[in-house]
Amino acid sequence: MSTIEALEERRVGARLGGGEKRIEAQHARGKLTARERIELLLDKGSFEEFDMFVEHRSIEFGMEKTR
Repeated sequence: MSTIEALEERRVGARLGGGEKRIEAQHARGKLTARERIELLLDKGSFEEFDMFVEHRSIEFGMEKTR
């Protein structure tokens, strides 16, 4: 796998946020994800996300078990 392919794979994972289950749960409550709301607010192609790969470092309340 090339570096570009690996980077794109990481981007796909990052865009899923908390994962498919969390996205489905958000939709089941009649809500959009943060990225979906941003897409509605801004002109198509005008949003450039920075720090897409940042992950939390919290260990409180069992957060060390989540990504």
